[in-house]
Amino acid sequence: MVRDSHLISADELASRIDSPDLRIIDCRFDLADTSAGRRSYLDAHIPGAVYADLDDDLAAPVTHDTGRHPLPAAETFAATCKRLGVSNTTEVVVYDRDSGSQAARAWWMLRWLGHTRVRLLDGGFEHWVTLSNPTVRGAETAEPGAFVARPRPDWLLTTAELASGIARIPTLRLYDARDAVRFRGEHEPIDPVAGHIPGSHNLPYSVSLAADRRWKSAAELEALWGKVLGADKTRSWAVMCGSGVTACHLAVSAAEAGYSAPRLYVGSWSEWIRDPARPIGLGER
Repeated sequence: MVRDSHLISADELASRIDSPDLRIIDCRFDLADTSAGRRSYLDAHIPGAVYADLDDDLAAPVTHDTGRHPLPAAETFAATCKRLGVSNTTEVVVYDRDSGSQAARAWWMLRWLGHTRVRLLDGGFEHWVTLSNPTVRGAETAEPGAFVARPRPDWLLTTAELASGIARIPTLRLYDARDAVRFRGEHEPIDPVAGHIPGSHNLPYSVSLAADRRWKSAAELEALWGKVLGADKTRSWAVMCGSGVTACHLAVSAAEAGYSAPRLYVGSWSEWIRDPARPIGLGER
């Protein structure tokens, strides 16, 4: 059986760029320079694309108890979708610079609210430009969409659930998308504490990408996830990272391989370490 892909090639997008029911969302963002993504968008973007900021549009304000990118309330993100021109029947394409590591968050959030017609641009903006496809400057706006949210609360994993049963964490099959050196606690360039949640496993999001930062084939991804999750594609599992962003990349990857959607620990490592009483693991897992 041939499955619908969660990815779209630059060639296909270019051929459909003028489709009236298509909405393109630029999600470029740089954690080290949080205004860089918007500047890059204003300098050059795919024609028709509107901009979604990771901090302002794809996350709620940070509080003392949350991680770096809390999940907005469903009604808040639904209002954002409307402003970006998304209706329930709109076909949406999201992209970032290249790998999809930020755009995957928008992909996941749309699906979390019940919108399934969303794909991620393979190779992102860099590949689009490499193929000499057109770009435009300046900001674009969209006619407001008519979006009704149908949230899926069962897609979420919370700190309270994890902290209330540390011994049960291994049974959750929780995969952390951060780089291995961060997971092992050898180097932590972003958060104030290094290490990982005891019982979690490391699977850097980059395992889904080829050397050119484009996605591996569906067959390669299926082989990858077969080794990680096994042959049963319906078993429950979960993902996390530093702040619930690159974890969504693992969700895209597994979906492309035909596996069921994981639960997302949105708070992730940056929320877990808010309470120094919570245990920390170091080394391999």
